[in-house]
Amino acid sequence: MDLTERGARSARVAAVFDRVADVYDQVGIPWFTPIAQELVRLAAPARGERALDVGCGRGAATVALAAAVGNDGQVTAVDLSPRMIEACGALGLPNVEFQVMDASSPSLPPAAYDLVVSSLVVFFLPDPPAALAAWRSLLVTPGGRLAISTFAHRDPVWDAVDATFRPYLPAGMLDARTTGAAGPFSTDAGVEELVRAAGFTGVRTAHADVEVTFADVDEWQTFSRSHGQRAMWDAIPEADHDTVKATAGALLEQARGADGRLHLTQQVRYTLAESA
Repeated sequence: MDLTERGARSARVAAVFDRVADVYDQVGIPWFTPIAQELVRLAAPARGERALDVGCGRGAATVALAAAVGNDGQVTAVDLSPRMIEACGALGLPNVEFQVMDASSPSLPPAAYDLVVSSLVVFFLPDPPAALAAWRSLLVTPGGRLAISTFAHRDPVWDAVDATFRPYLPAGMLDARTTGAAGPFSTDAGVEELVRAAGFTGVRTAHADVEVTFADVDEWQTFSRSHGQRAMWDAIPEADHDTVKATAGALLEQARGADGRLHLTQQVRYTLAESA
């Protein structure tokens, strides 16, 4: 992929997240925050440390990092979407600096951070190995740490629901769960090798299951349009939206529990490592 194509892909991703910034993680369905909080817990930031949150979104990991490093520490949070950074700035965190910046190659001083955290970001990047190597250069050596989250297995109903989008999607569309089924993000070993090849050591993996519940297909649709999956909805002709929704709704009924709600489960992969 040449630089022009990488730039175009980054611009498309930024545009999607600008469009959803107002509703991202704001529709009453706990999702990005619990995933990010577990990532920060596993990363174990200490008071006084300097932490970098790459692809911060609306600050799910940033808030937890800021609390952990305390007033003696410092957090830098970057995102490619200006509107996401604008929303984060409203959080009023005194020990956090927010910057609009490309996660693929942050323009930050080398060896300036004790910890780099990135939650559900690396699979969106046009060149993940290069990005990971760039992040390593920002860490102190030795002693710097990396913590990233990616998606692992999910339950069959959720997989079937997402499959309803696939006939409409253009080739190469990046989506966190449907891209690269045979690539590095499909297995723990694949992600670990990406991290190791970027120069990290002590690479290891942890997992956590995140359950999401919806009242009905309408609530699922609102959720699915509030984050990166919005790009998939945008790829479907307006005239076919009701058809996709109806098909997804019929599949979701398989996940309805005794409490009357729809229950879906996604396993999240947490990959941890140290700078050499």
